[in-house]
Amino acid sequence: MRVLVTGGAGYLGSVCAAQLVEAGHDVVVLDDLSTGHRDAVPDGCRFVEGDLADAAAPLLAEGVDGVLHFAAKSLVGESMEHPDRYWRGNVLTTFRLLEAMREAGTPRLVFSSTAAAYGEPDQTPITEDAPTRPTNTYGATKLAIDHAIASYAAAYGLAGVSLRYFNVAGAHGRFGERHAVETHLIPIVLQVAAGKRESVQIYGDDWPTPDGTCIRDYIHVDDLADAHLLALQHATPKQHRVYNLGSGSGFSVRQVIDTCREVTGHALPTQLAPRRAGDPAVLIASNELAHRELGWRPTRTELPRIVGDAWEFTRTYLYP
Repeated sequence: MRVLVTGGAGYLGSVCAAQLVEAGHDVVVLDDLSTGHRDAVPDGCRFVEGDLADAAAPLLAEGVDGVLHFAAKSLVGESMEHPDRYWRGNVLTTFRLLEAMREAGTPRLVFSSTAAAYGEPDQTPITEDAPTRPTNTYGATKLAIDHAIASYAAAYGLAGVSLRYFNVAGAHGRFGERHAVETHLIPIVLQVAAGKRESVQIYGDDWPTPDGTCIRDYIHVDDLADAHLLALQHATPKQHRVYNLGSGSGFSVRQVIDTCREVTGHALPTQLAPRRAGDPAVLIASNELAHRELGWRPTRTELPRIVGDAWEFTRTYLYP
C-alpha cells in the first residue's frame, strides 16, 4: 500500500511512518518542519518538505492508497490566544487536503483526532457516544475536522477514520517525543531527570482521587501506531468511524512521578501549584469499540515500560 503521512517528521507521525515501513508499505512523508525534525523521518521513506495546503495535491495525484493525517497545531494555550492560527492551520488546511483527496480519488483517510473533543466528561471511561463539548479552540478545530470527514464520507464515498487520543507516551527506538514547547507530564518529568528542569509542578493535590492528584489514561506510542495501521486496513467506503485510543485504566500524577523516580534513579523534586482551569479530575478512555471493530488492544500498558522507553529515548537521543 502506498501511504502519505502528513506530519510524519513529528512524534506520532514518525512512529507510525516507521511501523508502516517495517510492515512493507511504500511511505511518503510530508512535513513543513515547523515543529517536526528532519532526522525523525524514518529510513526508507520518501520525504517531501512543504506546506500541506500546497504540497499534498501533487503528491496525491501521483497515486496514493491512503493518508495518515497528523499535521496540526496542537498547543491548547496557544489555541486560545491565537485561534486564527488553529482554524487556518488545522481546519482550512485539512479542507484543502480533503479536496485534493477527492480530486485524486484517494480512498482512505485516518485522522489524528483528540480526546479534547469531549471537553470535561460527565463520566468515565469515556465512550465514543459521549457528548462532544470541547473547552478550547484546539479541541474545537479537531472536532470540526471530524465532522468534515463524516460529510465527505457520506457525499463522496471517502473511507474515513478518526482516532481520538488520550495521553500518548513512550518511544519507538530513536523516534520519541521532543517538542519546542513541552506540555506533557512524562517528558517534562524526564527533562528534570536529565537536568534540563529544576522540578516538576503538580497542579493541585486536593482532587477527588485516591492520592489527590489527577488521573490520566496513558497509551504507548507503539500501541497507538498499531491502531493506525489497523484503521487503515478497516476503513470502509462511505463510512466515518470514530475510535477512542486509551488503555482503559489510569495513573495519577504522583504515580507517574514515582515511576519515573524508579526508572531513572533520580529524586525528581516537585512543587505544588494551583489547579489549572478546565482540568478534569479523571480522564480514562473506553477502548471497547476499537477492540470490537478493529481488533485492537493495547499491549504495552505497564507504566514502567512506557516510562522506560521514553527515558531510553531521552538519554540516548535527546540529551546524550
